[in-house]
Amino acid sequence: VSTQSTGNIRACMVCSLLKNIDQFLVDGCDNCDQWLNMRNNRDRVMDCTSPNYEGMIALTNPEESWVARWQRIRAFTRGMYAVSVMGKLPSYIQRELERQGIKFKSRDLGI
Repeated sequence: VSTQSTGNIRACMVCSLLKNIDQFLVDGCDNCDQWLNMRNNRDRVMDCTSPNYEGMIALTNPEESWVARWQRIRAFTRGMYAVSVMGKLPSYIQRELERQGIKFKSRDLGI
């Protein structure tokens, strides 16, 4: 599957949820916004999401899905997810996550 760069669709670099820019701005990330605070913050959306990703997963039943377990998205909300997200979460955001007790693992399979 080739890299997706479709319009305004971006992938959260923490959980790989796919949304358009406006959705991230209005609602934040359905899984990560309590830590990432993307709601109403365009700079934060641009720092915490990437337009470059590979593959798509339609997650409808996270608790039962072997794909969700394999992708480490089993505890996340239903939605569309990227298989791999290219990009690097800025180090200041990684430090913020660490201070909040969140262990960040890159979703970039190319690293």
